[in-house]
Amino acid sequence: MQYDVLVVGAGSMGMAAGYFLAKSGKRVLLLDSSHPPHQRGSHHGETRIIRHAYAEGSLYVPFVLRAQELWTSLERESGKSLFLKTGVLSVGKEESKLVQGTLKSAEAYQLPLEVLNANDIHHRYPGVNVQPGYVGCFEPNSGVLRCEESIDAYRTLAESYGATIIGDTSVQDVEIHKDSVTVFTKTDTYNAHSLVVTSGAWAQEMLAKLDLTVPLTPLRKTFAWYDADERHYGSEQFPAFAFETENGLYYGFPSIDGAGLKVGRHDGGVPVNPNHDLQPFGARKEDEEDLHTFLRHSLPKVGNLTYGKTCLYTMTPDDRFIIDRHPRHEHVAIAAGFSGHGFKFSSAVGQALSQLIISGNTDIDLSAFSCRRFNLNEYY
Repeated sequence: MQYDVLVVGAGSMGMAAGYFLAKSGKRVLLLDSSHPPHQRGSHHGETRIIRHAYAEGSLYVPFVLRAQELWTSLERESGKSLFLKTGVLSVGKEESKLVQGTLKSAEAYQLPLEVLNANDIHHRYPGVNVQPGYVGCFEPNSGVLRCEESIDAYRTLAESYGATIIGDTSVQDVEIHKDSVTVFTKTDTYNAHSLVVTSGAWAQEMLAKLDLTVPLTPLRKTFAWYDADERHYGSEQFPAFAFETENGLYYGFPSIDGAGLKVGRHDGGVPVNPNHDLQPFGARKEDEEDLHTFLRHSLPKVGNLTYGKTCLYTMTPDDRFIIDRHPRHEHVAIAAGFSGHGFKFSSAVGQALSQLIISGNTDIDLSAFSCRRFNLNEYY
């Protein structure tokens, strides 16, 4: 069968792209090396934070606001509850990047934001310990996304619009022609007019097949759940959070449906080859020590470790995304290097990729995410 678009990698970005393309009437095939949603990439772990006053830079704000609109649309169309408006509390020293970035983004786009001092934070959230000199930025309209359920919703709807999804299938090679592409797996050959590459930690390997090398580094990351008193840390009264401390940048989630408080460290991580099995949580001494130290100082009423997991970040040198068309092939679109903060955007990334394929123009300005910002000649 001749397809209009072939999507390689059906995780968060790829599944959303498949949905938007199929909904537009395109004949779409999605290939994935596993069966999404799955445990081998960056999209598992039940929950992700969505923040609007974006500390990483105000250039992200229109993008994340579009993503929020699209998550709401997905909820309506799928009939699933995917977003929990818990609010998000970002804590750090007043001069920290986390606080200053949040304040600047909120001011630039007039987003609702409440600034709390250390006493305010402890009074409102007795389960939080904040040192003098630290402040909190509370975003009331932000919150938590159910990540695997969101991907599953996009999958169900994409298939309802005629998309074909084939799992447990790895791409062996790709040929790019003037007006088409050919993709080879171990057992089959597929042809399409256009190609979307959203292969996560395997993006560098996949893009090399397209004669494009971009600077990407996969990292092993960990996160864990802890016993938590619902009176202090339940989602009805406790927000999702980010803390910039002297020891590192931590993030977490309230106890949702009694699952316990979830926490991870955003910075750091160990470079890995994604084709090798990840060491399980606890294999490295720092897996639990990092989280234990943070919790002891900042969330002291949290109980014992329940269990932990690993995942992958795929980092760019500047932590900014890559969302672009191939520099030499306009019928090939790329999304990669989401650097540990991409999931919240995946609804809008999927829409943008579909627009790149269909018209070459996007509603959202993607110039900051072009692969052309790197001197690609350095990487050939």
